[in-house]
Amino acid sequence: MAPKAASLVGAHEIRIRLGGVSRQRAYQITSRQDFPKPVADLAQGKVWARDDVEAWMKVHRPDGRDSDEP
Repeated sequence: MAPKAASLVGAHEIRIRLGGVSRQRAYQITSRQDFPKPVADLAQGKVWARDDVEAWMKVHRPDGRDSDEP
């Protein structure tokens, strides 16, 4: 049996999930102290556990989009 694939997201997927925010805005959001820590920092960029990002969004972005809150 093959190992279960990890469900990971990168900055691009986060941008889409937040309603198509800019790369700069995605960087600002993912740099927040309360945003989940990445599970890895690869040559291609940071990756996060999808479940961690979705849980954060349920609290901070309940409508699934970016907002002006800090």
